[in-house]
Amino acid sequence: MRVGFIGLGSQGGPMARRIVEAGYEVTLWARRKESLEPYADTAAKYADTPAQLAKASDLVCLCVVSDDDVRAVITGENGILEGLRDGGIIAIHSTIHPDTCKELAEVAREKGVSIIDAPVSGGGMGAAAGTLLVMLGGDDHTVEAARPVFETYGNPVVHLGDLAPGRSRSCSTTCSSPPTCRLRRAPSNSVSRSASTPPSSVRSSRTARRTALRWAVSSLPAASSGSQVTPVSYCARTSRSSRALPPAWEPRPGFL
Repeated sequence: MRVGFIGLGSQGGPMARRIVEAGYEVTLWARRKESLEPYADTAAKYADTPAQLAKASDLVCLCVVSDDDVRAVITGENGILEGLRDGGIIAIHSTIHPDTCKELAEVAREKGVSIIDAPVSGGGMGAAAGTLLVMLGGDDHTVEAARPVFETYGNPVVHLGDLAPGRSRSCSTTCSSPPTCRLRRAPSNSVSRSASTPPSSVRSSRTARRTALRWAVSSLPAASSGSQVTPVSYCARTSRSSRALPPAWEPRPGFL
């Protein structure tokens, strides 16, 4: 799989380097050319525009700052959708509003392109160590096709269901049809369980994805491969679990 990466900041930069070092054919683009200088010692290629990057990619990962930045890079002039082939994938690592994600997914679908909602938690240190917590929203086939790339910088990688599940109303209510979380942490042993119901009050949509990640991980008894957790409410508000986590899942300071 050929990978394009846009957003080479303090977190996106280490993520891109992990993909390059894993042996993938990677193309990078940045508004500021100096952002590309740290990759001069790698096999990464550079593109002049997001469209040119997309032409050389099967999967394009975005780690830019805001909703407007994501829109501009995907749908703007010389944007990703002008170059990405039919069947291509865009992974949005940025923390954006769920409505923006759905809006962009509809536009991309008309071009034959799939979008994965893929926020991350763990910061630059987690990215460099390959231990980011990655939450995925998208159809099974698309997520599994891109998962090996996500696993170059993410461990664990959590699939929470379809794109932005349960957030079409900005998480103003709890989800009536909870998704199934699929979590992979390698290497690992297979463990599965049904998690207890989290509190039902809901945070704003901007924090829902991180809230869901904290709850999903704190509800697991151990690292697992292909294990499943069924959240009763995906967008549930919760604080850090008061339960003691086993050693395999004890988070480092600032991990979540």
